[in-house]
This record gives sequence, C-alpha cells and structure tokens, in this order.
Amino acid sequence: MTSNPKSKIQNLKLLWLRKNLFSTWYNSLLTVVCLVFLFWVVRGVITWATTQAQWAIIQVNLRLFLVGRFPQTLYWRTWIVLAIASTLGAITGSVFFSKQQLTKRVIALVAFIIGVLLVVLPLDFTSRLWLLLIAVLVFAGFWVGRKFTKVLSSWLSLLWLLSFPIILWLIGGGFGLQPVPTNLWNGLLLTLLMAAVSIVLSFPIGVLLALGRTSNLPVVRWFSILYIEIIRGVPLIGILFLAQVMLPLFLSADVRLDRVLRAIAGLVLFSAAYMAENVRGGLQSIPRGQIEAAKALGFNTPLVVILIVLPQALRSVIPAIVGQFIGLFKDTSLLSLVGLVELTGIARSILAQPQFLGRYAEVYLFIGFIYWVFCYSMSLASRRLEKQLSQ
Repeated sequence: MTSNPKSKIQNLKLLWLRKNLFSTWYNSLLTVVCLVFLFWVVRGVITWATTQAQWAIIQVNLRLFLVGRFPQTLYWRTWIVLAIASTLGAITGSVFFSKQQLTKRVIALVAFIIGVLLVVLPLDFTSRLWLLLIAVLVFAGFWVGRKFTKVLSSWLSLLWLLSFPIILWLIGGGFGLQPVPTNLWNGLLLTLLMAAVSIVLSFPIGVLLALGRTSNLPVVRWFSILYIEIIRGVPLIGILFLAQVMLPLFLSADVRLDRVLRAIAGLVLFSAAYMAENVRGGLQSIPRGQIEAAKALGFNTPLVVILIVLPQALRSVIPAIVGQFIGLFKDTSLLSLVGLVELTGIARSILAQPQFLGRYAEVYLFIGFIYWVFCYSMSLASRRLEKQLSQ
C-alpha cells in the first residue's frame, strides 16, 4: 500500500521544523522567544494601525502624493502616461518571460489587486474608469506579448525609446498642448520621471566609461579613470548642489537650464561612474581566449566588443546593475534638499498641514511602501531576467 501524499508532506514539514528550529534545547528556547517577540511586535503594529493611526492623511492627500500640484484639469494626460507605461511594461514582461505560463493564479492575483485598488483608493468615477481601462490594457499587453513574441522582441527597445518623448510631451506640454512648468511636477510623478530618465542616460555613459577604462589608448583610459575616481569620491548631495549652483556659472547669461534638467545631470553624472565600475567587473570576467578566438576568425575590435564581450559582461553583472538602478531610484529622495518637491519633498509639505501635524509615522510608512513596491519589482524582474538568460 502506498502512503498518503499529504501525510508525507506533513512528515517532511515536521522533520524540517525539528531539524532547523528545535534541534537542541537552546535552539528550542530561542525559537520560542523569537516567536513571542514577533507576536508582540505584530500585535502592537496591528493595534496601532487599526486604532491609533490617522490614515485620513493619506486619503485626503493622495493626489498630492501621486502628482503633486499638477493641474487637476490636465489629469487625463497623466492617466495616458500611466496607460502607455503599463501597456509597454506588460508587453515587455510577457516577451521576456514567454516560457513561463501566465497561470490562473497570477491572473487571479492581478485581478484581485486591481479590484482592491478600485474599491479602496479614494478616486472619483472618472479616475476609476481610467484605472479599469489601464487594467484592460495590461491584460491586452500580456496577450499581445505572448502572441507576437518573436516580432516584438526586436522592437521593444525602439518602442520604449519612442514612448519617452511622447511621455515628456504629455507631462510638459507644448506643441499643441498647454505647457505645464516643471515646478508643478511633484510627488511620485517627479520621482519616477527623474529615476527613469537618469537610468536610461547613465547606463550607456557608464558602459562607455567602463570600455574607456579598459582601453589601450592612454588619453581615453586616463580620462575615464580620472572621471570615475573623482565622482566616486564625492557624495551625491555634493554633486546635486554643484549641478544646481555651479553648472549655470559655466553657461552664458542667455542660457538658463531648468532645475529638473540640472538635477538629472547631477544624477546621471553620479550614477554613470558607479555603473562603469559594475560593467568593468563584468568585462574582466570574460576569458581572454574568447577575444583571441574572435580576432582569429576575422572580427575587428568593435565587433568583438559589441557581439561577444559586452553581452556576456552585462549578463554576468545583472544583479549589480539592477542594484545600482534601485539605489538611483532611492537617491531621488535627495532632490528635496535642492528645492525639487518629489515624493519625500511632498511628504514634508503634507506634514506641515495644521490638521496633520506630527503624523510622521503614517506618511513615511506610506512613502516607504511605495519605494518598496518599485524597488522589489525591479529586483524581481532582474532575478527573472537572470534566470531566463541562464537557460
């Protein structure tokens, strides 16, 4: 007779508990103490969150957290931006992870999250319709990505590049749309915009600096080394202050760079130096024999770098690169110190409201949760991408 599979699973769980948590008397005591402490902490947090916390500060100021002082009559432009980014993100995820089936559990989880957002978020009827439309576009993006994987895999980069000027046009206006000055770009909108633009620009610059540091040309090599070491020796807040204060001094009086552009310049210059060192670590991991074999087959140096060295180097340092992207996303919080009202800056403005003075815990827990969602999403995508490329 064969034993019940459920009983086998239960026995394995008991064996795991006995081996890892209750192997000796002091391990058992430590396990019990940790469980009691965890129960005490969780109960305290739940009690505070349900009886003492004033979550009305989030509900009342949700629009400020998300888009700041962006004109309310132009919210339709931010919804279109969200729809474009969400659809392209769904298509990209479906193309990259085409071998993994979109199971019913995943579909049910996404539908549940969207349902919760529609019910819980304090949105008007129009906003709920926009959110429902975006949900439909996300599922359509998954379907399109799985249906046309081979075709879209070659065009994804171009689609994202084309979407950037469209998104900037929708947010900033001009060319037929009402202009929106950058001092009205606040909250999560500014955080995501600054992070996305800085990541896109710093990555190729970092790759070029890494290649320059390993170059045989002394001028290129020493320039790259000097730049990387100087920038890495200066804190980011110093770079941001230099970009805001010193950069205009090097320009003519007729040229005035916007504060957002100056902040992007500071983030890009800082991140590119660290990105170069991450990529250089990948370049050094490539065996010399592959380069010599490629040259023996008639490849010139640019083709060897583009077709053989860089793909392997970048794949080997995906975790480090994504870690740099996550750090850059969190470093946007420093922009509030140079006068830009991003997510952390808008939180300070909200905490200055008379009816919500001293409600630091609710506000910073909320923005911390937002940072965690985006950072964990990037980390999860990098792990999936790394697993996909290793197959």
